Amino acid sequence: MIKRCLQTQIIRAAKQFGVVSVTGPRQSGKTTLVKAVFPNHKYFNLEKLSDFQAIKADPLNFIDNIKNGVIIDEVQKFPELLSYIQVSIDENFRPGKFIITGSQNLLLSDKISQSLAGRVAVLTLFPLSMAEVSGVNLSIKNYKKLLLKGFYPSLYDKKIDINLFYSSYINTYVERDVRSIKNIGDLATFQRFLQLLAGRIGQLINLSQLGNDVGISYKTAESWISVLEASYVIKKLQPYYNNLGKRVTKSYKIYFVDVGLAAYLLGINSINELSNHFILGGLFENLIIMDLFKNKLNSFSSSKFFFFRDNHGNEVDLILDHGSKIVPIEIKAGATFSTDFLKGINFFNKINNSDGGYLIYSGNLESSINGTQLLNWLSLDKIRV
Repeated sequence: MIKRCLQTQIIRAAKQFGVVSVTGPRQSGKTTLVKAVFPNHKYFNLEKLSDFQAIKADPLNFIDNIKNGVIIDEVQKFPELLSYIQVSIDENFRPGKFIITGSQNLLLSDKISQSLAGRVAVLTLFPLSMAEVSGVNLSIKNYKKLLLKGFYPSLYDKKIDINLFYSSYINTYVERDVRSIKNIGDLATFQRFLQLLAGRIGQLINLSQLGNDVGISYKTAESWISVLEASYVIKKLQPYYNNLGKRVTKSYKIYFVDVGLAAYLLGINSINELSNHFILGGLFENLIIMDLFKNKLNSFSSSKFFFFRDNHGNEVDLILDHGSKIVPIEIKAGATFSTDFLKGINFFNKINNSDGGYLIYSGNLESSINGTQLLNWLSLDKIRV
């Protein structure tokens, strides 16, 4: 098993809460991780028909017969079970007794807020971080290989063809998760929508234009974005407002939780194709932002992620809001530094009366220029998230 950084947080949470929830995208390694952390817990998977039917037939008896602890996988399949878990925790509290997992965010969170508020530790496991990949690979110095391969654990601990993996992943995702979250009739159009989103990584999302390109309404496009976010396929990045008023954009950007899935959706099959593709910079940006976000999740940080862009085109790819400090980060796929790379950061610091920031690029020179730190993309551990 690949060592996961979130393991420490799960162990800590299980010592304090009666219920630990681990959510995240399909194939991110949730089941493998919780089974390893809790080897003495009984395991039930609600996507397995026999488990589902047995538990649904008599949930009270199921809960009452749990002695040493239980792992309940894909709990969103039977959310009513959470009410029985609530009663059990209230009547006989024992830390770490219930470990629940799910691959759908909104459905699970709604039920948690209703049934388990204050009783559950909620953690999120994304696919592998670059630090976790470096633990199983001798070298990850070629970022383009990572863009094509992505970060799902199965691609690293098993010999699986990349295209076959992503093809199967999409088919499984569309057939199971999409239909269970929302009754989408035209799955082919939905997949086309997904492909078009991959081509808009790092861009401001215009739902009207996106809907027109696919042949759906604005409301349908908005609904489908929610489905993709709820099932951990995409991650929204909201604009940074502060007190800048009408000068900033109100649109959001999207990034794929796994950059390899985005590259597959775009039909990019080789480094040569990738090197000449218009989306190279966007995919590199996706790689960096999602890795920093994984580090945030794994460390249980409370910082917030934004981007900045005003109506005059001044922009910064990522803003880390630590509450007491705001850190602008610019991301460039290029290996040769240019002072133009710092324009956005300098503008942002000027209007915010702040200083510092980071430029992340593929070059090897690491230095400080007027307070901004130049970092190679493999040095993300130097950034506090």
